Amino acid sequence: MELLKQRILEVGVIVSDQVLKLDAILNHQVDPTLIVEMGKEFARLFREAKPDKVLTVESSGIPIAFATALQLGVPMVFARRKKTVTMDQDTYSERVPSFTKGIVTDIMVSAHLLNKGERILLIDDFIANGDAARGLIRIIEKAEAELVGVGIAVEKMFQAGGRSLRERDIRVESLARIASLADGQIRFE
Repeated sequence: MELLKQRILEVGVIVSDQVLKLDAILNHQVDPTLIVEMGKEFARLFREAKPDKVLTVESSGIPIAFATALQLGVPMVFARRKKTVTMDQDTYSERVPSFTKGIVTDIMVSAHLLNKGERILLIDDFIANGDAARGLIRIIEKAEAELVGVGIAVEKMFQAGGRSLRERDIRVESLARIASLADGQIRFE
């Protein structure tokens, strides 16, 4: 997606050869026009998969997942990182490490929000090692729902996340694929 690549080049901050900061458009401040266009593109890519719901994890995946769900005309569900007093006791949960946060957290979804046989599209902002995506996939499996695909805004190709999902025959569509952040340069695949 050329618009996303252009915005990454404009505002992306290379923190290291492993970390790209996009807080001006995705992770802290949100560019609504860009998010809507990303939702349209994911809807175009996955419409024929006929998802019943879009699933993401809080918080940075929410805007993109919302835009995608809106375009597809289906509900969006997000996995929470903290249990709230209003959250159902019956939940699907998984423990996942976060590459950028450097911590391990539990992600959880109220069990009544994912149902047996539902077709689920997973959408997220970044994929590095793929831990969050694999955790969400395990939640989908616990719910006996069906994963119809994974949409990722920015895939770091030099890390194993996307590749590990593709090796499991999971359809992964990434809007921007970064080959390298070496030498202070963003290189797209």
